[in-house]
Amino acid sequence: MTPDHLARLTKLRQHLHSFPEVSGFEKKTSHYVTDYLSKYHPDKLITQLGGHGVTAVFEGKAQGPTVLFRAELDGLPIPEQSDKPYRSQHDGCGHLCGHDGHMTMVLALAEELAENRPESGRVVLLFQPAEETGQGAAAVVADPRFHEIAPDYAFSLHNVPGLASGKTALSVGPANCASRGVKITLNGRTSHAAAPQDGLSPARAISQLMSELVALGNESAPLNEDYALVTLTHVQLGEPTFGVAPGVGTLWVTLRTVSDARMARLVSNVEQRVTEVAQAEELTVTLNFDDIFAACDNNIDASDILKRAAFTVGYDMDLWDAPQRWSEDFGVFGQGAKSAMFWLGSGETQPQLHNPDYDFPDEILPVGITIFRQIIQDLLNPGEDGTHLP
Repeated sequence: MTPDHLARLTKLRQHLHSFPEVSGFEKKTSHYVTDYLSKYHPDKLITQLGGHGVTAVFEGKAQGPTVLFRAELDGLPIPEQSDKPYRSQHDGCGHLCGHDGHMTMVLALAEELAENRPESGRVVLLFQPAEETGQGAAAVVADPRFHEIAPDYAFSLHNVPGLASGKTALSVGPANCASRGVKITLNGRTSHAAAPQDGLSPARAISQLMSELVALGNESAPLNEDYALVTLTHVQLGEPTFGVAPGVGTLWVTLRTVSDARMARLVSNVEQRVTEVAQAEELTVTLNFDDIFAACDNNIDASDILKRAAFTVGYDMDLWDAPQRWSEDFGVFGQGAKSAMFWLGSGETQPQLHNPDYDFPDEILPVGITIFRQIIQDLLNPGEDGTHLP
């Protein structure tokens, strides 16, 4: 990649960084991506896929597999803390997970595919909405138009702070934990603060559940099939007043496991314990689940393709024996395709993802682009003997 090309992609990434939109509201980002892709004349351009999703399809000259590359459109509802000239122009929202960089790398593929269609098969460039809430991938797959572009292979990446800049890594098998949020609402009866005995307060139940639900996890266990983590994220009891003994309490927790099967058991344990505590305190209770992410597993064949492509272009991809604790809805595409996601180091001293001062490092853009480009070469451009990989 020439310095001029990298400078142009850096300008693109920084523009995307300046105008983030939260999950489900990526309308302007979607329009910008659509306009950008249109310049490179894809054979098919699908918009409003699963919400604000955009897909560009580049057809090969002969029959072959469909290979999808996924990037995410959404930012986060977190105010950015930065003095950079391209900092977020949208108050309360920032590209603090690196999705601006992911989009730039996949957009860069469109430019190359416009000049060099694959010899066979087709390439699908997908810009997915609502990854941060776990709703986007499922909505894309549920869209009736998705069957037109259903892939045989699906690939993506995520930048990882703490990993050396430009270093690549891969977890074969479990790649990201399953997670879900649980909102527990306990209902009793208010009373005057001078006569709490005449009401029915959820205070004791809330206090009990705060410790007992966390204890259902075993966060010190290795990241294997037995791993479970319960994180207390929000508590509210009654109203901010001195004159009323509370009648309603809410407790929010996040559940996290390596596998979907372990998640099912953890959910059952949480439901059972919440019900028992509520009944003992004569409270009614409701449980609502949100931000549901299935476990994300890397297919062995797709992982081999990633490793081979990285090695071919000069990157020695580390193999990790444990998944990331954070969740990803990319695993949804693995239910119908051979899929894999790799990790791209954004720097050992880089702020953590979702920090208000996080910023995707532009110097690692060529790494993702080069590896994705090599995957296209390996899968869709036959070798001298006319065969494809794998």
